[in-house]
This record gives sequence, structure tokens and C-alpha cells, in this order.
Amino acid sequence: MTTTLEEQMRAELKAARDISLKYGDGDIEGDDLAAVTKHLKAYQDLKVQFEKGKESDDVKARLDAIGFDLGLERTPEQEAQAKAFRQPSKLKSIGQMFVESAEYKGLMSQFGGGHINEKARVQSSPFGIKGLVTGGSDTSGGAFVENDQTGIYEPLGRRPLTIRDLVSVRQTESDTVEYVRQTVQLASAAPVPEATSAAAPTVATVEDGEDLVSTVVPNPGGGYKPEGSLAFEKVTATVKTIAEWIPATKRGLADAKQLRGLIDDELRADLAEEEEDQILNGNGSGENFTGILNTSGTQAQAYSATVADLNPLIETTLKAKTKVRTGGRSIPTGYVLNPADWEIIQLARLAKNPNNEATAGAVQTLHGLPVVESEAIPAGTGLTGDFRKAVIWDREQASITATDSHADFFIRNLVAILGEERLAFGVTRPTAFVEIDLTA
Repeated sequence: MTTTLEEQMRAELKAARDISLKYGDGDIEGDDLAAVTKHLKAYQDLKVQFEKGKESDDVKARLDAIGFDLGLERTPEQEAQAKAFRQPSKLKSIGQMFVESAEYKGLMSQFGGGHINEKARVQSSPFGIKGLVTGGSDTSGGAFVENDQTGIYEPLGRRPLTIRDLVSVRQTESDTVEYVRQTVQLASAAPVPEATSAAAPTVATVEDGEDLVSTVVPNPGGGYKPEGSLAFEKVTATVKTIAEWIPATKRGLADAKQLRGLIDDELRADLAEEEEDQILNGNGSGENFTGILNTSGTQAQAYSATVADLNPLIETTLKAKTKVRTGGRSIPTGYVLNPADWEIIQLARLAKNPNNEATAGAVQTLHGLPVVESEAIPAGTGLTGDFRKAVIWDREQASITATDSHADFFIRNLVAILGEERLAFGVTRPTAFVEIDLTA
């Protein structure tokens, strides 16, 4: 009985295999498909009977023997152990069924070479499609799309800071800086003739309104030298505080490692911008500096257009330079101009001499002096002078500190990050600076 069942099982499988070999990798169709199905069903029925008559180990060994006799396909592990049996099958994966479907083949037939061009328009039958695979949804193909994060941080940008490099910078350990500034200069020197008389000066009484005033009358031949006078004033510059703070969460600082550094850099840059504004434009009230443009005693140059065919801004700036020499008795060290005004001057130069464009990277000069562009000075106003006569006294250079002790920040896991600097500013010789009017 057992031998008969084995022979029948072998015969059914062989018959099914012989039919399938005619189709290679293609689908079995028509009557052949029905015949293969019939043989496989017969084999299954015989297998049930066969297993009922033998113990499990004996059945496994005999099934292996049947597999060897037929030369059936095995996995690598089965080849190595030669202990397993696998029934031949035409079952296909879901992906294989998809690419072999009529709908997919009809879709791909629109394109040559089996590739979809990036500019192609895809059209397919709406029938038989249950779900569209897309890259725009995280529940479809978009789940496999990863964002490309380059780690590049691009700030909004700040204006170049240049004024601090022009002025004198010194240190102080006090909250108040005092310095002496001369207000009256000796100006009485004159040639004196040799004395011709040894007589002493006389005292004369003269009327001054209703009063009689005594005055000394020098001896005309006495050879008296003229007396000069000097005057000074003591100026006090108090240390001012420039500060700014920003709140941040502890979690944000911990999760984004670079965030703290970015905040520190932004705070320092903002302090420096405010410092530059104060040096030029501080109005002296409250905690503001008295900036150069608001310091009493500086000179002024009015807009001048007296030379034909010469740009008035070029003429006016040259006259201002001369005033630093003649009125301020100092050597000018540069110009501070708004970029808009400097552009007008450069265009006027190019109009006169198109080939005289400054070499890229070269120091910009005007009338032999370096030009510093600054957005801190208003358009239409220029400044020249001996910038060594303007002094910053650093009490505390810019520092960044952080604390959670502000208000209720401790219980809210917040941190206050503070940027702060302390410094004083003063103009030791106001006449060494000339404010320039660049508008008609």
C-alpha cells in the first residue's frame, strides 16, 4: 500500500511539473492550468492518506526521498542539509504581481525603454487602481523621503562697524573719568622794543560812568612785554551701561547646541551697533553719550558750490578738511560718510575720469584721507577731523551672562541671557572735528 501511494504522489507531481516546464517563466493558461491544478489536488489528497499511515519522522524521510527523485528546487539551507521538501509553486510576490499586471504594463507601454522621462505626463486607466503611491504623504511614498538638512545658518546681516577703529580706546577702573580741556589759547605774543626809560608806570584815575576807576599806565619807553592768558575747563565723562537681554528655554538651549552661540553673537553685535550710534549721535541726556555731532565747540562746514564744473560734495569736503587744520589746529585722520553720500562722490569722480576707478580692496580715500562708510551717520551729513581727539574709556568690555533667577524663570525652565558693556566717551578737543552739510 505504501509503495503504491508514493508512486502515485510522484506521478501526480511529475505530471504537473512537465506541463509547467512548457511555459518557462510565463503564466500557465487555459486547459493546461486546469490540468496542473487537478494534478496538484490529487497529490495533496494522496499526501493526506500517506501521512496517516506513517509516523512523523518516517513520513519526513520518505517525502525527502520523493523530492530527491524528482530533482525539486531547494533553498540554500535545504541544499546543505538535504532534509526538506518544497512543493513547486507559481505563487508570486505582491510586487511581482503588480509589475506583471495588465494595468501596469499598459501604463509603461507609453514610454520607450521602460523609463519615465522627468517631463512626461502619465495617463492610465482609472479602473482597478485602489491606491496611488505618492511622495507627498507620510502614509505613502513620502514616508521614505528624508529632508536634506545642511546645517547652514544664514543670519539677516548687520552693517559693518568702523567708528571704534577710528577713535582712541583707553581703559578705566572708575565709574567717572575726568579730563582737562583748554578753552582759551595764548594769543598775545608780539615784538617788544628795547626799554628807553627806567621810570615806573603811573597810576591814573579815570571815570567809568559814575565811578572812578584806577588804572595802571605803562611808561611809554618802558619796554613792557604783553601779557597772555590761558583758560581751561574740567570735563567729567561718566561710565554708561549699554545692555540687552533675551529669554530662552533650557530645553531649546540643550536641544540646539549652536543656539547659545548664535544668541551670544547677536547680543554682542547689537551692543556694538548701539555703541557706534552713541559715539556719533548721542544727545547727552540721561544715560546717552554726548556724541561727536552733539559736542559743543565743534566746527561746521556749510554746503559750498562755488567752483564751476566741480561736484559740490567734493568742494565742501575739501573745505572741511582745511578747517580742521586752520580752526582746529590738528591733523585730520579721515572722513566718516554715509554710503549714499560716498556713492555720489564716487559717481562724480567717475564722470570726470571713467578710468580712475579705485582698485578692488584698496583703501578708499578722499582728498588724501581714508573714507569710512557708516550707516550710523545720517545721509546728507559728513564728518571729518582728528579722531584721536575722541576717546572711549572701557570699564567693562562686552560680556554675556545667563541666569534662571529672573522673575519666575526658575520654575518655568527659562533662562535670561544678558549682554552688557560699560564705557565712557568724550571729545578732548572739539575744534578738531568739523560737521559737514552735504545738502544744498
